[in-house]
Amino acid sequence: MNIFEIASEYRADAAKLEDLDLDETTLADTLESISGDLETKCMQTAFVARNLEATAAQIKEAAKAMTERAKALENRAERIRQYLLDGLTLAQRDKIDTPYFRIKIALNPSSVQIADESLIPDAYKTEPEPPKPMPDKKLIAQALKDGFEVPGCSLVRGRRLDIK
Repeated sequence: MNIFEIASEYRADAAKLEDLDLDETTLADTLESISGDLETKCMQTAFVARNLEATAAQIKEAAKAMTERAKALENRAERIRQYLLDGLTLAQRDKIDTPYFRIKIALNPSSVQIADESLIPDAYKTEPEPPKPMPDKKLIAQALKDGFEVPGCSLVRGRRLDIK
């Protein structure tokens, strides 16, 4: 049975018991005895949720470690490429042919280097689009709490499940 079936059965049994003329102690004891399945099912479901959360955290940690390792390997490869470039430059060689690779020093495309941005005429500058105004939720929340009306906004209070 799932939680919803057990909960429905519990509510139906509780409603039947309330219709009986039982004293409060007997009613409480009876309700406690029939709530066992619901509590067990909820506990087991909470275990599953906690297990999934722990697995997700471990995956995130492993992904972070792999990302760091990949970055370290990329940095090492870049240093080795620079080592090759420096060696070929020192030897005054532009290329080396091997059975596996053709290693060649190539020129990069031209790029603009700016020494002093303040000297550049406005005709050579672009203006970025200003960011569009965004709702300030903290300000709106405070206004609503203070009793002001903010068109299109309301305070809502959701629910969550804590498993501690």
